[in-house]
Amino acid sequence: MYNIRYSIIQTVFKNGFHVIEKTGHIVLGALILLLFATCNNQTQNPASDIETPVSVRELIADKSISRLIPNSGTAQPLSGVDLNSEMSGLYKLQTNPRTGKPFKLGDAVRKDEVIIRLEDNEYENNIQIESKKLQLEIAEQEKTKQQELQSLGGATEGQVKNAEISASNARYALANANINLGKMSVKAPFDGVITNLPHYTADVKVASNQPMVSIMNYANLYLEVNFAEGNMPYIQANQPVYITQPTLPLDTLKGVVSEISPAISSETRTFKCKILIENTALKLRPGMFVKADVVVDRSESTIIIPKSVILSNRNRRYVFVVERGTAVTRNIKTGIENEDNAEVIEGLFEGDNLITRGFETLRENSRVKVMR
Repeated sequence: MYNIRYSIIQTVFKNGFHVIEKTGHIVLGALILLLFATCNNQTQNPASDIETPVSVRELIADKSISRLIPNSGTAQPLSGVDLNSEMSGLYKLQTNPRTGKPFKLGDAVRKDEVIIRLEDNEYENNIQIESKKLQLEIAEQEKTKQQELQSLGGATEGQVKNAEISASNARYALANANINLGKMSVKAPFDGVITNLPHYTADVKVASNQPMVSIMNYANLYLEVNFAEGNMPYIQANQPVYITQPTLPLDTLKGVVSEISPAISSETRTFKCKILIENTALKLRPGMFVKADVVVDRSESTIIIPKSVILSNRNRRYVFVVERGTAVTRNIKTGIENEDNAEVIEGLFEGDNLITRGFETLRENSRVKVMR
């Protein structure tokens, strides 16, 4: 092509003076302009067969999507207690039967398990527990005796009642003695984990009302959060909640909305909710800052596409799909949307090849090449 152009130009210049002689400068100028216009048209005419490389994804209507309302807060144990000494006595840290070693921070404990004993022989002697057991035994025997005599006519109703009162008093006296004796033992009130265990020297006397141990049961946690008043129509009891924490990026725990306050704060324009968290694997720890996403709507077995591929023009939302090697626009209508994805309820069908990369410069009916 360039050889042809060059020969034409050579011919023009070789015969230039003859042309000028015959037709003048105007004809020569017109000829040169026509020649260069022809060349420019040939170089500027775009090729109609250029293909834009794109990536596609075949759509399948088997995805699920949830509409989430996010919040965050500090996880708290559902059960927790700080136990103090009720009596003074010599400090005796007990042995954990599951490890064979003294209890320590992080050990699991079971309900009614003795963690610490305080020994005071003088106090225990004053309780007279064995004496009260014998007194109850004697009182019970006397009551039985009087009841048998009454059936034979040998005891009055008053004698029987007095025997029953004596037996009852002896029973209460023994119960109170056991309560007072129980104050010398620090027991776990529920299954849990030791979260605080102040150090005391063994066999050294500690005073009453001193901190002994803290226990938490965080197999179940709770979270108190405040939602903006505009979310009140959407938040309902028993809705599922996704619980995540930055130090556990691969784990999403289950939660549920358990309580909702009907009142709106006049200062913050928010309402309070309580969320229960299932933490049976103990992955979350009390005091951790967590993110809570309440699932207010959910759709199953539907077409889900990335929001990043959706284009818009005024009130129109559309995407590109590939049909017979050509990019074609599809107007779409979306349903549930979250941070990254959107449900398509109109405009796309299962089996469509959605263009996910390379769509930014496409036009209607652009030729495309699908990159694998």
